[in-house]
Amino acid sequence: MKLVVRAPATVANLGPGFDCLALALDIYNEIVVETGVEPVIGVSGEGEGELPADTTNLVFRAIAYLAREVGKAPPPFRLSCLNRIPLQRGLGSSAAAVASGILAADRLLGAGLPPDRLLEVAVDIEGHADNMAACLRGGLALAYLSSDGWRAEGMVVQPSLAPVVLVPEAERMATDDARRVLPRSVPLPSASFNIGRVALAVLALTARPDLLASALEDRIHQPYRLPLMPSARALFEDLRHAGFPVCVAGSGPSLVAFEPEGRRLWDLGPGWRVLRPGIAPRGASVEERW
Repeated sequence: MKLVVRAPATVANLGPGFDCLALALDIYNEIVVETGVEPVIGVSGEGEGELPADTTNLVFRAIAYLAREVGKAPPPFRLSCLNRIPLQRGLGSSAAAVASGILAADRLLGAGLPPDRLLEVAVDIEGHADNMAACLRGGLALAYLSSDGWRAEGMVVQPSLAPVVLVPEAERMATDDARRVLPRSVPLPSASFNIGRVALAVLALTARPDLLASALEDRIHQPYRLPLMPSARALFEDLRHAGFPVCVAGSGPSLVAFEPEGRRLWDLGPGWRVLRPGIAPRGASVEERW
């Protein structure tokens, strides 16, 4: 058996949508799982020589985790990972790895888990429901914790939206480091501000892109994280001043801006990778080949 799994990059914590709102981008990691061949692990592309090529690899661990959940042992397999999502840049590389692993395991073991259960397993492994929801469902995803566990709803993004991903080459940000600077409690005015902005963001992203600049404002996480990334902070302020809707991607340091019709970002020069990937309408997928 040969399985090919593709999983998209994501922008979680979208503007004011801390831990609940995320967007899938048309940048895909791809893994290949093959049985009946020598069981080795290979990594190419982003993270080659940096990510582990052994059983501590996150894709492999996700496969093993789901196997334990369903009480089955996978056959020996070869795992090949082709990564296109930059590492530690706030673009959901770990979510893509986990999504790829659980989808591969679900098909490999014939488990047939429903989408909500796959989301729950993914969140158990990766810890961030918004990232996992967008990666598994695609488009714009809203994750929420129900009485039955983690759930997600997808929304159709306004077709004119043109996201631009701005990746600083010299800055990285580990999610744990970005979490540590957040306050343990949120003042009521800040919570109220963000509730209103999340509702506005859903409207702006699905129907009223003219509202995006205001809709992406936030008082819960971005003001605390931006000082950790000087280059991203300076560009963030420049973009806001120039009238471009912009937010921190995930925990940073990448930024996501939106180019209004007829306007294009200026040349950022060396030190920045500028990507215009489009929005991925569908989430992670698995294809079986023989």
